[in-house]
Amino acid sequence: MTKTLTEHLQTIIAQKRGIFVPYIMAGDHPQGLDGLAETISLLEKSGASAIEVGIPWSDPVADGPVIELAGQRSLARGVSLTQIIVKLQNLETQTPLVIMTYLNPIFQYGIEEFVADLSKTPVKGLIIPDLPHEHSDLIQTHLEDRDVALIPLVSLTTGLERQKQLVDGAQGFIYAVAINGVTGRANDYRDNLDDHLSRLRDLADIPVLTGFGVSTKEDIIRFNKVSDGVIVGTKIVRDLHESRQQDVQDFVAFGANVEK
Repeated sequence: MTKTLTEHLQTIIAQKRGIFVPYIMAGDHPQGLDGLAETISLLEKSGASAIEVGIPWSDPVADGPVIELAGQRSLARGVSLTQIIVKLQNLETQTPLVIMTYLNPIFQYGIEEFVADLSKTPVKGLIIPDLPHEHSDLIQTHLEDRDVALIPLVSLTTGLERQKQLVDGAQGFIYAVAINGVTGRANDYRDNLDDHLSRLRDLADIPVLTGFGVSTKEDIIRFNKVSDGVIVGTKIVRDLHESRQQDVQDFVAFGANVEK
């Protein structure tokens, strides 16, 4: 089955617009999880193509310092994956959500139960950065009849044959990691990055989105030329934490209205 997230993003591409996916940390709000709906509504009204919702975890190996601190603030409020799923089951939004979590919290939750509960939410995509492709069946098997896409990540060091394996049969979008290392290292890009992204887009028959380090309007314009859009985390998380909601709205609106 073609997943809703795939169809939704392909519709945006057909409209000759860039895809913009902001990342937020669930529970990193003065009201804790009670503020999640408010933040999602803000991003939805600003025109976000989809919204990536991070799950706080004590060992976030892919997160840079800003997002790691956001996770720590959320954990200090006692936020758990179970609480987040319950909150999402009672949340209404027309914008597809994408969960970003590590594998351990899913194991603790119970894989089958997690997928079953997730399917009762507006979540249409799932990113698990520490899940190797060779073990993706741990999750993928349970998603076959669910409208949730398991999103593959492709790094700069991923060889061509490996890229082909990762994009083969993938749904939702391809997460193209723009830097080697953790999130938030702005503008630390290789000279051959644009060529890498262009080749990856040629390989994939679903959208390719560029993430890690994307933080400026110039980045958005650049990566929309060689991929289908961007994912922005650190800037969004920092601005929300510093109560710069208007800056967030303006940035999301800009990214969602880039003409292709």
